[in-house]
Amino acid sequence: MMSLRLAAATRSIATRSFSSTTVVASSLDRAQTKENYDYVLNKFADIRACAVLRTATSSDCPKAMTAAIDGGFKIVEFTLTTPDCLEHLADFRTKYDGDVMVGCGTIMNTDDAEAAVDAGSEFIITPVMLPDVIEWCAERNIVCVPGCQTPTELTMAYRHGAPLQKLFPGVAGGPMWVKAVSSALPFLSINPTSGVDLDNAGDFLRMGAASVGLVAPLFDPVAIADGNFDQVAKNAEKVMANVREVGPYVRKA
Repeated sequence: MMSLRLAAATRSIATRSFSSTTVVASSLDRAQTKENYDYVLNKFADIRACAVLRTATSSDCPKAMTAAIDGGFKIVEFTLTTPDCLEHLADFRTKYDGDVMVGCGTIMNTDDAEAAVDAGSEFIITPVMLPDVIEWCAERNIVCVPGCQTPTELTMAYRHGAPLQKLFPGVAGGPMWVKAVSSALPFLSINPTSGVDLDNAGDFLRMGAASVGLVAPLFDPVAIADGNFDQVAKNAEKVMANVREVGPYVRKA
């Protein structure tokens, strides 16, 4: 059923074009420019926080993400577990192209990655470490941020070609764990997601995280169920103020 929805969504948005993901002449389908690859990594290094959204209903999705953007987020991720994810992603890419960077998460295979790129996704997020997806993206100058749980997985993701590595799920010790691992393995650029909240996001960055992802603490499920999207915007304002205090990240790749 998911594959059918992805295929239908891809067909419906295939005619859209986007200025910052110019396809280059290549023997590989969906190959992107090196300039676009650098643009994505530079945006992560500058902004350092991504709004990660999954909602139970399609109608709540654009309202919640608009609130996060209104609150200051400039990098956003739509997850494939959200109904009509790719349609919403394509709409936001069209509306905010060049201002807000839009990506797709819960990518489980290269078919998902293809559909996401066709919808306008500027980066790819996987919940677990999937070498085939990482390598597919790396060959095409598409930034892939794979989910990893251990230092070994983080390192293997890096070796397969992931310039950023998502720490998921959360780990005991939080920011101090990130400090210990990033000190021992300084070539990593770790992106914690689970366990990051409105108050400790800056702590993760100070302890060596390259960037962070905000999920439920930003998109409070109770607020969304009540239709209180102003609360989402307030959450966004609070966490982005904490993130901006830390300043930009110095890229390692």
